[in-house]
Amino acid sequence: MSLTNSQYDIIQRQYDARQLYNQHVIQERKTLLYEKYPRLKELDDLTASTSVQQARRLLDGDHMALLQLKQQLEYYRAEREAILISAGVDEYYFEPPYACPDCKDTGYINGQRCHCFQQAVIDLVYTQSNIKKALEEENFSRFTLRYYSNEDADRDTATRMTPYENAKAALKSVCAFIRNFDRIYENILFYGDTGTGKTFLSNCIARQLLDTGHSVIYFTAFQLFDILEKNKFEKDTDAAASLQNIFECELLIIDDLGAEVPNTFTTSQLFLCLNERILRKKSTIISTNWGIDDLNVIYSERVFSRIVSGYTAIKLFGDDIRLQKRNI
Repeated sequence: MSLTNSQYDIIQRQYDARQLYNQHVIQERKTLLYEKYPRLKELDDLTASTSVQQARRLLDGDHMALLQLKQQLEYYRAEREAILISAGVDEYYFEPPYACPDCKDTGYINGQRCHCFQQAVIDLVYTQSNIKKALEEENFSRFTLRYYSNEDADRDTATRMTPYENAKAALKSVCAFIRNFDRIYENILFYGDTGTGKTFLSNCIARQLLDTGHSVIYFTAFQLFDILEKNKFEKDTDAAASLQNIFECELLIIDDLGAEVPNTFTTSQLFLCLNERILRKKSTIISTNWGIDDLNVIYSERVFSRIVSGYTAIKLFGDDIRLQKRNI
């Protein structure tokens, strides 16, 4: 993903700060243990000095140096391990508290940007702080089916399911989507009335995939079309880079589709976005208050065709959950 020099510097400073923090934590842990167990510091110092001495002897042609090195280091290791056990800690105590264990907070793996760096770019470029805050509340640990009625009188005439049974089936489909995300390409269309949990489930998916190192971009439909409009008419390098990010992120969430003012421009740009992501096999989640047939009227038949043929449609229905929570 393309970055300006200033944007890159901002992200790099974040990684530098993480590494300094990690070093501080480990040094503080060592200092505390060394004060309580002075022999531990002696052993660490002996291990370092012995390694240097034996390496020099090896370079001087002393072929017994390597064997002697192993014997001495093994002796130090055994004594060190005994001290750590008595202190109630293990070797992991000296592992830095990495925010990303994969790249060890460097931002790179084998010279390539780590997934955490890619998400840092997304967070910076698209100011995804709002969705991050929402995910603290809207995730699977907070999801409940108790707001969905299980009364026979509320059964859907088409599916014959109660709102509870339908939401339970939707949850099962969402879990399968997450579980198979790296193996099976799939898109989801959440549709149904306001307040039935469409955005909440989208956020549950986003939180789960972000926690497992995937790149996720979230937009309301209005925000997405605003960016697409700037790309179309401003034609600068930043706008073009933004468009590529939208096409390339592993999951794009378009929330509240249809809340914008549909016109020829939004219709053509929506088709461009959906079609490009389908061609690249990048997953997309759309939520809308409109029914499937309504989408055919609001947008073009080409857009409707892409959604119907390329998306798993999940309908949610029932009483407005937001109103239920407000009345509790």
